[in-house]
Amino acid sequence: MKTGKPSALRLLSLTKRLTKGSPKKSPKNILYYIVGACILSVFYYFSQSAQETTSALSGRVTRVVDGDTVHVLVSGEDRTVRLIGVDTPETVHPKKKAQPYGKEASDFTKKSLTGKTVWLEYDVSPLDRYQRHLAYVWLTPPGKGEAAIRRDMFNARLLLDGYGKTMTIQPNSKYADIFARFQKEAREGKRGLWK
Repeated sequence: MKTGKPSALRLLSLTKRLTKGSPKKSPKNILYYIVGACILSVFYYFSQSAQETTSALSGRVTRVVDGDTVHVLVSGEDRTVRLIGVDTPETVHPKKKAQPYGKEASDFTKKSLTGKTVWLEYDVSPLDRYQRHLAYVWLTPPGKGEAAIRRDMFNARLLLDGYGKTMTIQPNSKYADIFARFQKEAREGKRGLWK
């Protein structure tokens, strides 16, 4: 049996096999066939959406909202992306004043990401309650190991250079331990907001 992504033809073929052996093609049986095909199509659509959010997607940063929130154009869709695991001081919060070092964090993100191609790596929960995408933002296709994270993941750069603090919201905690070490390193080195 072949494995991999089901195609529309394979789904249709499966539906036909399930309805094969029906005594006759009455309107009731045809209705079952149509409902079955619809159910399989919906299942296929959602399985593709789930696969999309579990692997890295590339896109171009079109706008920076603040130090930890950007807009990324992915396959023609503008996604508001909140960086996982890091919290930079506020600059545009509707209910809070601009916080110390917020402008520097926002400027650093603008300088580093605007117009650049990035890769979004999702964790367990892909969206927050505001429907923002939650992702680790990579400057290259995601690598493995601490050296790759330190060098190529933008969330880590914010922590290492002292532009933000760690913020872990479960269940998105894949890199929480590494991020804690990076924050400690920045604090001990008196970088950025730790000066």
